[in-house]
Amino acid sequence: MPSHIGELSLPRISPNFVEIRNAIRPYLHDHVFIGLSGGADSLALVAAAAAEGVEVTAVCIDHNLQDGSAAVTDQAAAMARMMGAHAITHQVHIAPGQNMEAAARTARYDAFAQSTDEIWVAHTMDDQAETYLLGGLRGNPAGMKDASRRPPLTIIRPLLGVRRAHTHGACTELGLKPWHDPHNTDDAFRRVAIRSQVIPLLNEITGGDSVPGLALAARRAVDDAEVVDGAVEKRRALWQDGFPVELASEPTGLRRRMLADFLRGHGIAVSSRKIEAVDRLLTDWHGQGGVAVGKSDTGRLEVVRRSGKLKVTD
Repeated sequence: MPSHIGELSLPRISPNFVEIRNAIRPYLHDHVFIGLSGGADSLALVAAAAAEGVEVTAVCIDHNLQDGSAAVTDQAAAMARMMGAHAITHQVHIAPGQNMEAAARTARYDAFAQSTDEIWVAHTMDDQAETYLLGGLRGNPAGMKDASRRPPLTIIRPLLGVRRAHTHGACTELGLKPWHDPHNTDDAFRRVAIRSQVIPLLNEITGGDSVPGLALAARRAVDDAEVVDGAVEKRRALWQDGFPVELASEPTGLRRRMLADFLRGHGIAVSSRKIEAVDRLLTDWHGQGGVAVGKSDTGRLEVVRRSGKLKVTD
């Protein structure tokens, strides 16, 4: 084990930091890019990668959402450099709107893509559990993959098996002072409310730690989705010229995934409500008219049933 990373001395005994180093080893290669906010999770990830001896570039994003955000970003970059990593900073601007979290995520990944085609992010097992519950509230319980594509980026999540307590503990062991995002204590954000209210209540109800079970459910949801998505990909050629009505006999879950792929192929944003309405053209057909699924330059986009296929028309 090295005694230093950059200017930072490493302690002889650091069980939390060792937990993180062990977790990232399957993902290591010569040069890794890491999204660094300055919070405990991403600071610990940068430190662990540096301690493993790989070249590290921290990519620090100023979202311009809070007073002093530029100073926070500069401080995160400075801590990365102190640990022997390179650091890049980007400024992004978020358009006003209802879903600030989603808009910030999109802007962040767009900025990452300016520097690399593969980015490590520091989502932990606790984040995985929260994501599963958030998806369930939208009717789509799901989880995060260890590696996923968000073109043109590949996103690597090496800490999905690591608890948030380990990243905070590692920062304490290393003497790092992470930034504490005030948004992470604002229960107006649904994710924060789940973290601060729902999961503690589940722990109380179960008499234990609910996070590992929720994270395991998220992992299984990911695995199941990969199987179905693979089946959809193999059959995609079937609906290049319209969605055949004989596919109505397919299992509901697979059929609806195929319909979602069909719609996306026409550049249509997919929602559960749209899929259910279009699905009725297959499973509850009694001569009804088309289903509105969006707008085009010339008018309203509809899915209609015609000559044994579903077609997108405007």
